[in-house]
Amino acid sequence: MLLIDQLAEITGHRDRQHADALLLDTLQELLAPGSVALHRCLGDAPHRRWVTSTHRDNDTGQRRASDAASPCRCSPHPAPRSHPSWSECLRQLSPVKQPGEPGTLLLPLMVGAQGAGVVELRSDQPLPEYMQRTAEAVVRLYGNFLTLLDYGERDALTGVFNRKTFTDCFMRAVLQRPKEARHVYLAALDLDHFKHVNDTFGHLIGDEVLLLTARLMRCVLRTDDGLFRFGGEEFVVLLEDANEDGAHAALERLREQMAQYHFPQVGRVTMSIGFTAVQPGDLPPGALDRADRALYLAKASGRNQVAGPSVLAAAGMQASAPHGGGVDLF
Repeated sequence: MLLIDQLAEITGHRDRQHADALLLDTLQELLAPGSVALHRCLGDAPHRRWVTSTHRDNDTGQRRASDAASPCRCSPHPAPRSHPSWSECLRQLSPVKQPGEPGTLLLPLMVGAQGAGVVELRSDQPLPEYMQRTAEAVVRLYGNFLTLLDYGERDALTGVFNRKTFTDCFMRAVLQRPKEARHVYLAALDLDHFKHVNDTFGHLIGDEVLLLTARLMRCVLRTDDGLFRFGGEEFVVLLEDANEDGAHAALERLREQMAQYHFPQVGRVTMSIGFTAVQPGDLPPGALDRADRALYLAKASGRNQVAGPSVLAAAGMQASAPHGGGVDLF
């Protein structure tokens, strides 16, 4: 009954960080290893990054997280750990046993047809065969659960989160952020002259541009969380940084990489970005409106630019005032 209860608890949550923690709790209680960790794989090769969550029993019985990602928002400067054996486990798509003291068992976490991470179990004594099979089944079931979540929460073309997922992630970013944490920023991104791409090369090539743009965003921002497609060529990013300058620098790197990227058949495609600081008590429509206002200024100033609160202030535009014009993304 313990296993059934634990699985019911895991599959009752859509918050992936919470569900990851419950997975580690379940494996710890069932198998009692020395340690258990989940290494999530972010981005695409050769820019793959890893983010690790761990569970260790200590004198207070508390679980701690190491390099754990904030739910549904990205940090532009993560410091993920890495190990060749994790990549090897995903490549083989099968358990990997590593001898030593303690011994290590690596289990691939499959979400859909692709590996999303590796579960690592360390123990002074080898796990009995039946316990290893139990661990494999739990991890496989968890992967199936995440696959079902992705079906409803991710954009079918690009793989980033969809618009209907944004509100939940935004509210968690506002409500769960400790007062001493870094600031949360919301950015609205729009591909410049994308209608021309579709009209000239066709929608199939346009879809390829969108797919490659999403991959580029993952690589530059080094995350799979906090990225949303709102439809068409419109994307939204939730990110953390110490101040506006840091957020602007991260988004500027993305804009530069986008401008330098050569899309097959199409060539260069640029991106305009507007962003705002998320304020305590903010609701999604208000924050999106401010980011939209900054994006409007970036478009009106020549496109292929990043505009934030300081740029709006310098232009004499009130962040909360209505605006006119032809750009109305949200």
